[in-house]
Amino acid sequence: MRKKMVSALLCTAMTVSMVSAGALMVHADSVELNVVTTFAGEDSNAKNYQEGLKGWEEATGNTVNDNSATSDETFKTTVVSDFEMDAEPDVLFFFTGADANSFVEAGKVVSIEDIRAEYPEYASNMDDAKIPVSMVDGKAYAVPTNGYWEAMFVNKTVLDDCGVQMPDENYTWDQFMADCAAIKEKGYAPVAAALGNIPHYWWEYSIFNNQADLAKHAEIPAAEEADAWVAGMEEVKAMYEAGCFPENTLSATDDETFQLFTQDKAAFLLDGSWKVGGIAGACQSDPDDPSTLDTEALDKFDVTFVPSKNDVRKASDLIGGFSMGYYITAKAWEDPEKKDAAVDFVNYMTSDDMILKFAQHSASPLKEAPEADTSVMNSLQIKAIDFGAKVTSYTPALQDNFQGECRVPTFDGMPNIVTGEVSAADAVAEGFAIYAESAE
Repeated sequence: MRKKMVSALLCTAMTVSMVSAGALMVHADSVELNVVTTFAGEDSNAKNYQEGLKGWEEATGNTVNDNSATSDETFKTTVVSDFEMDAEPDVLFFFTGADANSFVEAGKVVSIEDIRAEYPEYASNMDDAKIPVSMVDGKAYAVPTNGYWEAMFVNKTVLDDCGVQMPDENYTWDQFMADCAAIKEKGYAPVAAALGNIPHYWWEYSIFNNQADLAKHAEIPAAEEADAWVAGMEEVKAMYEAGCFPENTLSATDDETFQLFTQDKAAFLLDGSWKVGGIAGACQSDPDDPSTLDTEALDKFDVTFVPSKNDVRKASDLIGGFSMGYYITAKAWEDPEKKDAAVDFVNYMTSDDMILKFAQHSASPLKEAPEADTSVMNSLQIKAIDFGAKVTSYTPALQDNFQGECRVPTFDGMPNIVTGEVSAADAVAEGFAIYAESAE
């Protein structure tokens, strides 16, 4: 927990609230907000968030108890449990898919529509068409800061040593598997991945590659129509059998395989746009100080497209979009002392200037997104922007709608699938059976 005490001058001054342009509001007393986000760890926006948080505190005299943590399944479970125990924060930056269903259904967060009824300028700079809506009632609850994409990062030092060309937007699955064979022959791990820890990205794209209709990728099909799922799991198994993953892929952690990639021992890393910051951090003598960046070390990294396997999907068709945002909880909304501050905090953190920082190398949710200032970016951020300009489409992640225990047979059970202890068909069928039971 982080608690920052502001100076006596700020504490005694009137707190200025920028809830609406041209109509400033003031608060006589400082307010303390409990905030939880995923801007932590290797998230490339962790530093931007901390700077924004400090700026809001200094501008308003309010304070924030920040409990931000790296996003993983444990974090998601903790957030949901906090809502169930009436221990939810005042403001939450969280997912908008099935993970949020329980607290949306319970009425524990406030819709953007309801907030705008009292604060018309709330998120007024956003393109409403890009604001994700809840699966529960079709209403928008979370204000996004930036979009995301999932793509393949590349260690060019490894590729060059193996005589493998940098993949482009026409990369095919056959080319990819041939490249992996060449990389393995030279003694490197072709793909940095911990299948026993975080198989998420390969799970997602392998299913995506086998879809007959990309528009239906994020939909949960009937169990008897899950051919793409079974084919996807079998595809990961084929990669494992071909030696595409590190030898310890079933026992290693994601952090360990990430180090293989950054230490020139693996060629490819399938991950999200947030990993740009993690890679840059690995090239700094002080991970928390960008001024210590070794630019030559970072220059060897690039980002490219995930190979396609059929005629439906192009390699430049990516998993991505807007899947997270700031929620204001009913607890804060119903508290006269916190209501204004919560609205003000979200407006501050999603202002045009802040969004420009958060979305610099990913998609922007703004109505009118200003051009990013590349002069203040590192080489990988600039490469990510150039890469993004070639993307032909974004499709929401399937796993966001297939949550909880139903994912265990194919997520936690991935080692059993790739080693043949459990068939892909049986693992998928088990997951669908759990999903059907939970939906009753």
